[in-house]
Amino acid sequence: MKKKLFIISNESISQQDNKFYCDNIDLKSTPEGLSKKFEINLYARKSNIKRSHEIKIKKIKVMNNLFSYISSIISNSKINDAKFLIISISPYTFIISLFLKFLGNKPIVYLRSDGYGEYKAILGIFGTAIYHVMFAITATVSNLISCRKYILKGKKGKIIYPSQLDSTWLRMSKNLEIKNFKLLYVGRIRVEKGIYSLVNLIKNKRNISLTIVGAENDTSYNINQSNVKILPNQSNKLKLIKYYDDHNIFILPSYTEGYPMVLLEALARRRPVIIFDDIKHVVGNNKGVFVTKRNYLSFYDTLNFIKKHYKKIQKEMKTNKLSTNKEFIEQFAKSITNSNVNEK
Repeated sequence: MKKKLFIISNESISQQDNKFYCDNIDLKSTPEGLSKKFEINLYARKSNIKRSHEIKIKKIKVMNNLFSYISSIISNSKINDAKFLIISISPYTFIISLFLKFLGNKPIVYLRSDGYGEYKAILGIFGTAIYHVMFAITATVSNLISCRKYILKGKKGKIIYPSQLDSTWLRMSKNLEIKNFKLLYVGRIRVEKGIYSLVNLIKNKRNISLTIVGAENDTSYNINQSNVKILPNQSNKLKLIKYYDDHNIFILPSYTEGYPMVLLEALARRRPVIIFDDIKHVVGNNKGVFVTKRNYLSFYDTLNFIKKHYKKIQKEMKTNKLSTNKEFIEQFAKSITNSNVNEK
């Protein structure tokens, strides 16, 4: 019999006709993958906006408020051998981790990104201070799993390497040549994602176009430029792959990232990636990732370098060793199983 695993997320899920949807592909693929090893119960916040990806697991509960989370946690905290996996640190999940510890269940907290950077981008120094307090306490009441060693800030924890890639992503991609720069960004349209600074960077540049894939339903954005196209979040894998293949450079303008899945997707499709020096740590050993400064001269120099050496760069990218989602899930499940979650 599979052991119960309660996955607690602060992200939003919408419900329609007894089906559940999310925008973050991790919130879909991770519970679905872990369901092969555990009996999954997923808790997340309720959204009234239709999301993109259908989550195909049986037990999902959406919460209206923090009290709903806590009451559900209390009712399930005494289940023998139950494991509690909290995704990222937020005010909601921080309080839930304290309740779990108080109830005798030491939770597992999975850190997918550097919360310090995210809170700083949104709230400045005040945000950094808030996250520091939450992180310091969380590290003492839970077992940590992270996608990057530096995110642990010297605290004890296990490292795993996320991936959404499968054989479809890794099949041969079509070759392109660069005449004009056709940039692609896939992800949320948020201040901390750096998308607004990128839009300003390419303003009035006729030889640069940008396609943004990640608009939420019924949401408007203050982006009105002729060389910028905004498309909805895309849940169809083949259509998303086509977006990558139809553009010649992928751009990730974030101020903070942990282990971005879109970076792996771009590398799988052999599209050179430009990032800014805020997140230079994500490069690793990968070929085809270029770090630039957040100003036009540095950015344009990088574009021209890629254009000049495009075929050579694509050839080098073939040597990248990219992990698969299957490998990630096996690694994650093992880390969860081996965590001492009932330590008091």
